[in-house]
Amino acid sequence: MRLTWAQPEDLLAHELVQAAAEGKDAAALADVRERWAVAGGDPVPAVSGAGPVPATPALRALARDLLVELDALPAAPAPHEPDDWDAILATLPAAPALPASGPAYGDRVLGAWTGRAAGCLLGKPVEKIPRAGIEEILRATGRWPLDRWFTAVGLPDDVAARWPWNKRSAPTSLEENIDGMPEDDDLNYPILALALLEKHGRGFTTDDVAQLWLDALPAGRVFTAERAAYRNVLDARPVPETATHHNPFREWIGALIRTDVLGWVSPGDVREAARLAWTDARLSHTRNGVYGAMWAAALASAAMVCETVDEVLDAADAVVPPGSRLAAAIRLGRDAGRDGDASEAGVRAGLDALHAAYGDLHWVHVLNNAAVIAYALTAGRGPDGRGDFGASVAIAVTAGWDTDSAGATVGGVVGALRGVDGIGARWTGPLDGRIATSLPGGEQRIVDLAARTVALATVAGGAAQGTVQGAEARA
Repeated sequence: MRLTWAQPEDLLAHELVQAAAEGKDAAALADVRERWAVAGGDPVPAVSGAGPVPATPALRALARDLLVELDALPAAPAPHEPDDWDAILATLPAAPALPASGPAYGDRVLGAWTGRAAGCLLGKPVEKIPRAGIEEILRATGRWPLDRWFTAVGLPDDVAARWPWNKRSAPTSLEENIDGMPEDDDLNYPILALALLEKHGRGFTTDDVAQLWLDALPAGRVFTAERAAYRNVLDARPVPETATHHNPFREWIGALIRTDVLGWVSPGDVREAARLAWTDARLSHTRNGVYGAMWAAALASAAMVCETVDEVLDAADAVVPPGSRLAAAIRLGRDAGRDGDASEAGVRAGLDALHAAYGDLHWVHVLNNAAVIAYALTAGRGPDGRGDFGASVAIAVTAGWDTDSAGATVGGVVGALRGVDGIGARWTGPLDGRIATSLPGGEQRIVDLAARTVALATVAGGAAQGTVQGAEARA
């Protein structure tokens, strides 16, 4: 059995990278790396989460011991990147004064759910394929620049062999076989967030999140930091140790994909959305991994009430510690988008800048993907500033890192601003209003998920009763 994101020999190589990023003692890290290499271990992190050859029992035991050593090393002081909520608040500017949700709130929620699904679906078949491979596939099938779903029709055998589709996604995510939104962790988590809020309300705790994972989330459908945290929960480790023990993925993108709903139910209140996201994210992430979740929730919150992409991004900036690496990544993405446009040449130049800055990071890291999200939203904005849906999600996907996750986040924001009609039938039609899931209850109707979301905001006093009825009428 090839178990990804969990084998000690694979975790060790990733932990060496993460420990260096946290400023842990360089000499100690070099010593661990040397002992590991001398023993026959591979110090290069596995791209897909597991090396090609399982370690011997002796080598695996050494990896466990070395992970304990690395966990015990103190990180360098980072007052500009705190983990505690009160300390994070102390770094933030004043919360923006945004308008309250209006009568179009239900339509925005429906657009957000639909856009998130469509953006995710576009990126699914090319997840893990690098940028150059995505372009070669699209050129070979006559679809470059990307403006519709991927297809295997007409794809030469040599290109297919050089850049194989995501094996789990290709049977459900190519134009010729799409039949509703297939199961994906980027949609499982928003559906799970609804259940969390319906059961516990806004006062939920991080332990409540952990318990819900155990009750409803299959262990085989969590990855990277969530897989490590799930293991730590089962090992009875307390929060926030669940996020740090043998978890080298603690600043990756996993928490960012979990928090859109927490923003949708907090229309215009980006600080509240960020607080809810922090409570969720700290189960599995630290520092920039947590800030990514806060930022995504704030984007979702602002998209419920703002009129343009730039207004949404400005509002979400207010929940990110300004001296953090995430803030720098977002600034880079926004600057590149502002300086360019959605033309082929403009996007190539923008993505070149992002890859020059973050090309050394793993494809699931939060920093490179946050830069892509900020860039895609900025460069893909339409003439009215609300974002062109197709252009925005295409940029997010052709960037070539976590394609389905970036596409989902971008799609949720632009979908909220434009509504279902503004997304367009090309993107909404194949969804058929359905989302498959591995959570209890099975397949969900998007209109039902939207109505449940609106109802949660109504309970919190954030939306009028009429908007709930409007969403239910669409169902």
